[in-house]
Amino acid sequence: MLDRIGYVERISHFLGAPVIKILTGMRRVGKSTILTQLAASLRERGVAEANIVQINMELFPNAPLKDPARLYAYITQQLAGTTGPRYILIDEVQEVPEWERVVQSLLAENLGDIVLTGSNAHMLSSELATLLTGRYIELPVYALSFSEYITIRSESVTAPDPRLLFNEYLQFGGLPGIHHLPLEEESTAPYLSAVLDTLLLRDIVQRHRIRDVSVLERILNFCMDSTGSLVSIKSIADFFKSQGLRVGLETVAQYLSYLCEASILMRVPRYDIQGKRQMEYLDKYYLTDVGLRYCRLGWSSKRLPGTLETVVLHELLRRGWKVSVGAMGKREIDFVAQKQEERRYVQVATYLTEETTIEREFGNLEAIRDNYPKIVLSLDDLPIGGRNGVMWQNVREWVRAEW
Repeated sequence: MLDRIGYVERISHFLGAPVIKILTGMRRVGKSTILTQLAASLRERGVAEANIVQINMELFPNAPLKDPARLYAYITQQLAGTTGPRYILIDEVQEVPEWERVVQSLLAENLGDIVLTGSNAHMLSSELATLLTGRYIELPVYALSFSEYITIRSESVTAPDPRLLFNEYLQFGGLPGIHHLPLEEESTAPYLSAVLDTLLLRDIVQRHRIRDVSVLERILNFCMDSTGSLVSIKSIADFFKSQGLRVGLETVAQYLSYLCEASILMRVPRYDIQGKRQMEYLDKYYLTDVGLRYCRLGWSSKRLPGTLETVVLHELLRRGWKVSVGAMGKREIDFVAQKQEERRYVQVATYLTEETTIEREFGNLEAIRDNYPKIVLSLDDLPIGGRNGVMWQNVREWVRAEW
């Protein structure tokens, strides 16, 4: 089992504070494992077993606890008579109707540190924002980083070549479960397809009682195939129209929100660099894990640019940056990353072999008239010098090292 110590440390930083800690992210990215590793870390620090209540709501023996009153009674009974710091860890809490009221009571009674995981981003943020304003902190969990991927693969591959592993990573993605299988197309593709089908069925179709599942899947496929391109609700509706199907703008907007709520897609808004404001109507949508794109659409070199952008986006988010797509007149900047008063500009390319490509990627960044760091990332292995203050780095090396 990979020790995802970074996440455990982030949670530990907030232990003792009167706030609920929530791990959010797509199913199967490893939230349950992180919660188990947190419990183990607490025991290593001397916390008594009786002071740790850990419940996985996806396990069948815990089905009775989906009744909110029973869940509350079980937790209070388990902690009765204990002294010292106490910890309440609930996995996939959204499986409990009115779970937020249980958590609100546990917090108000100061029964212990509360750490939750959930797979529905909108439900967590909206319900908690309503009932627990200012008393929770959300900690996003992402699929394995490339560095974590290398760590796992190094256990089974002798003298692994980072270039070959990066190609694997771009194709198969970073869901931890794939490492329990032979990393071959015959094994990995069915697993990823099963994960995606479960996400669509459990977190969208059943929850929102969708009747025409084919429309939902077509919208997802459209966004997958358009990764790295600007997308609008109208452009998706127009695509359906060209296929002889009538799908309303409201339906497209609703289904896109469902896909983002289930953490299948990430919406990255546009940012006007000159006007310093968020822009509406045109956004980019990226998958939470690139392996899902491969299992649905197959592997193709024409999809490599969007896949590289997705990997870079995930790495920026892991490092704590807030990310937008940059717009400056007719020029586009792949990513504008901001963290407090810091800012970075990032362009992502496959290879810088054509002069037109070099001019576009470097030129777009050179046109930005400020002194924040700017960088072009590509798959080129031979060193490429920077230009007019714009840096260059191999994307594979960039995702392995802090910038």
